[in-house]
Amino acid sequence: MRDGRSSVASDAAGSGAAGGTHRLVLLRHAKAEPAGGVDDVLRPLALNGRRQAGRVGAALAHSALVPELVLCSSALRTRQTWDLLAAHLGDVAPEVVVTDTLYAAGVRDVLDMVRGADSRVRTLLVVGHEPTMAATAAHLAGPGSDSGALAQVRVGVPTATYSVLESSTPWGEWDGAVANLSYVGRPSS
Repeated sequence: MRDGRSSVASDAAGSGAAGGTHRLVLLRHAKAEPAGGVDDVLRPLALNGRRQAGRVGAALAHSALVPELVLCSSALRTRQTWDLLAAHLGDVAPEVVVTDTLYAAGVRDVLDMVRGADSRVRTLLVVGHEPTMAATAAHLAGPGSDSGALAQVRVGVPTATYSVLESSTPWGEWDGAVANLSYVGRPSS
């Protein structure tokens, strides 16, 4: 696990070719303990959130959405979400970048990080917070996106919800309406 902003090293687990489909998975962290007892950044997952995170991992594995690169907020609840879902992904070892930037990120911050990904990365997972995860999905959703998924991200998403966007556009060029928002999922609670 690395801290800070970086791009994937040249030995990324991808195919090695620069072309092809890129898949961005934007995940809102699982259910956290209520605010109040500790600083917000230190709030841990609730018991239900721990179960949610495991179900997200199983759903991502089942859907062949195993990431090669993970960008994760430094907040405790997002790191715990990643750790618990990663246990369901098999023997993969994606590069994980934990960053303070994603804790209070806006859409532009997320896009700046996505654009820094190596073009060989096929599946990129961002584990972050609302309203930014849904707003980023809405911003990137282009023509042909699933109308139900688009309606959901326009109003925001509950905990442990992930949006899947796909495009043949290289990561460095991802911006407004560049991708097909194909799915918004949330494993049952």
